[in-house]
Formats: sequence, C-alpha cells, structure tokens
Amino acid sequence: MSSEPSVTQLLIKIKDGDDLALDRLLPLVYDELRSLARSHLSRERVGHTLGATALVHEAYLRLHGQEAIHPETRSHFFAIAGHTMRRILVDYARARKRLKRGAGAEHVSLDEAQAAISAEEADEVLALNDALNRLADINERGSRIVEMRYFAGLSAEETAEALGLSVRTVHRGWVSARAWLRKEMGPLPDP
Repeated sequence: MSSEPSVTQLLIKIKDGDDLALDRLLPLVYDELRSLARSHLSRERVGHTLGATALVHEAYLRLHGQEAIHPETRSHFFAIAGHTMRRILVDYARARKRLKRGAGAEHVSLDEAQAAISAEEADEVLALNDALNRLADINERGSRIVEMRYFAGLSAEETAEALGLSVRTVHRGWVSARAWLRKEMGPLPDP
C-alpha cells in the first residue's frame, strides 16, 4: 500500500488548515486542472497569450494565497479551481481593456501585440461575467450551476455533489439559467 496520501486525504488536510497539503495535491490533480484550463481557453481566441499551463499555475498561486479554502469533495475542489480560473480570465480581460485605453502603455513588439487578447474577446468575457453576476442577483443557484458546468467543466453529477443538490435539480437549474443567459447574451456553447 502506498504511503502517498490520496486526493481525498489531502482535501481533508486542506480543509483542516494544513498549509502544505495544497502543494502535495497539485501534482495529483495537475493533469485534470490542465484539462479544465484547456476547456476554458478553448472558448478564447486562438493564440491567446495565456496558455493552459500558465492558467493552472496562476490558479494555484491564487488558491495558495487564499486564507482558507475548504473543499468538501473532489468536485468541490474543482468547482473552486474553475471559479478561480474564471476570475483570472476576467481579470485578464479587464487588464486588456485598460491597456486598450492606454493605461500603463509600454512599447511592445508587433508579435506581442498580435498575440494579445482582442478587444472583442475581452468584451465577451466581461459581458459573460456581468451576465452571470446579474443572474446571481435573481437566481444564485442557477449562476453557481452555470459557473461549475461552464467554467469548472464539472458534469451535472459533479455539480450536484459540489452544491449538495440532486442531479435533477442541477439539470433544471442548468436549463433555466442557460435560457436566461441566452436571452441576455445569445447562445452559449456547451461546456
């Protein structure tokens, strides 16, 4: 039997405040986090300057910097990671918009300028974030379900587990929230 702790054991240690448990967890879930990051980035433009590896590492740094994360289950941990990746992409889009307006302008090469996120893509990320925030005002559960399904890449079953809901409730919430977002923004791609 291996002396290495399991993901579940490490999640319990994280919840109990073990500062080193997240460091030990990362190698065990790294491939899944990269897959989640690739899923996020697949909805961005080709050549986005933030790659999957960078997104995972930034998410890790943000998770590590939080005072306390309390993942209950594996699905809940990935929901937290997905939410963190969403925040990173939104922050990235906001920074892009600030740069577009000239804040902190510096000289960059033409290659660097072409690799940056387009203003249209930054607008799309910010519009989706704003729509999810408005949805949360009227349907917080629906907003959380969309965030977990779309941004964290969780299945309906994993989302149900993370939120403590039935799978049927998640399906209903998903359909309802997507309909509301479609009305607000147009169709969303499948997660």
